[in-house]
Amino acid sequence: MTLPDERYRAIQYTERFLQDLCDRSKTPRIPKAIRQRASSLLRHYPSTFNLEQLAERSPDVIIARIEPLTRLFMEYEQEEKDA
Repeated sequence: MTLPDERYRAIQYTERFLQDLCDRSKTPRIPKAIRQRASSLLRHYPSTFNLEQLAERSPDVIIARIEPLTRLFMEYEQEEKDA
């Protein structure tokens, strides 16, 4: 089960990964076509501001941080549904 805060972090980590692909000092042996593709994808990638807006409007889909107790309840509810 993927939680909303895990989705938020996945988007952030993906952005960092794409940025690293564009940076020759971090990824020196990446083909030019891959660098261009990463750069193209980053052009329209959601900014931190966009992510925060999305989290505010759709916390059931994506959220910056879930409290540990809330996470525990969500996991318990999912286990009950799966049982």
